[in-house]
Amino acid sequence: MEKRNKIIYWVATALLSFGMLGSGLAQIFHAKAMVDLITPLGYPLYFLYIIGTWKILGVIAILIPRFKLVKEWAYAGFFFVMTGALISHLASGNYGIKEIIGPFMQTIFIILSWYFRPADRKITPIVIGTVNQ
Repeated sequence: MEKRNKIIYWVATALLSFGMLGSGLAQIFHAKAMVDLITPLGYPLYFLYIIGTWKILGVIAILIPRFKLVKEWAYAGFFFVMTGALISHLASGNYGIKEIIGPFMQTIFIILSWYFRPADRKITPIVIGTVNQ
């Protein structure tokens, strides 16, 4: 069971990282495909710089050891960006598979990576009423 969970974690994290890094770089460099994807949604082009930078920093955060709270924020940010992209396309009537499949699959990878991450990458909950010694 433990081995299976590690495999799921690393496959999902690799796919998530590859997708976020690739799209983040494409957004920062204003690749034509990214400009064509965001323009119909009505977002300004400078938004690509912001989202692209956040994606690259998020990939770094989830891959490096320690910094558990930063990892939580990175996962949350990825989830908000990808579900926001999915909802933006659907709300604007952009139902093409190219527009929908990327954010949808990345959302799946985010959830799988977050859920199956090893214990040393999770924040340990604090139980109220206990005394740490």
